[in-house]
Amino acid sequence: MTFTRYAIYFAPPAGAEWTKFATSWLGWDMEAGKQVTHPIVEGIDVVAVTEVPRKYGLHATLKPPFRLRNDKTFEALYEACGSLASRQPPVSLDGLEIARFGRFLALRPLGETQALNALAAACVRELDKFRAPTSEAELTRRRAAGLTPEQGANLVQWGYPFVLDAFRFHITLSGKLDKPTLRATQDVLQSHLAPLLPRPFQITDLALTGEAEDGRFHLIHRYALSG
Repeated sequence: MTFTRYAIYFAPPAGAEWTKFATSWLGWDMEAGKQVTHPIVEGIDVVAVTEVPRKYGLHATLKPPFRLRNDKTFEALYEACGSLASRQPPVSLDGLEIARFGRFLALRPLGETQALNALAAACVRELDKFRAPTSEAELTRRRAAGLTPEQGANLVQWGYPFVLDAFRFHITLSGKLDKPTLRATQDVLQSHLAPLLPRPFQITDLALTGEAEDGRFHLIHRYALSG
């Protein structure tokens, strides 16, 4: 399969009950590379609510999607991801909770996040040599969202505003919603997903993923965190 972009994600373990529900909620299983049936819940159009994040699959971004530099190969990226993971320890947090991030819903971690933030920072910094320069069109589009000076500097240096000190780990569960839909969707997720969420919550591997030509992301390989 040909990929247009790559990213480093946390991809929740496929066998966990919370992962099964959240994957079906989004409607795309990036590990299996196939669409899955959405759950039917009263009062919510799950297909519409999850339209924006669906193509990415169930994940948290550690290094945002990037195009490969012309002078770099996929094989070199693949090996570099393995080397990075071998030097990073697993991360353990208290758990996950459903939270609002502005107008969209996501899972966020509970407890001390210093080790998690350090893992994400290592992914951003150590793999950046593989990232093609950000186009002027992309820079203009990102800046139009109204970035802080810190976020603007991140965009120029790392190709994405919300990295390093601006990073906030989250597993996206919806697109931007109006207030009534946001409230109703949060209530549904609180009833169906919250009881399944893990405590503690552990990150034991990194996932190299690729964006196919249709825009959907696929899991390429998991690398155990063994540092």
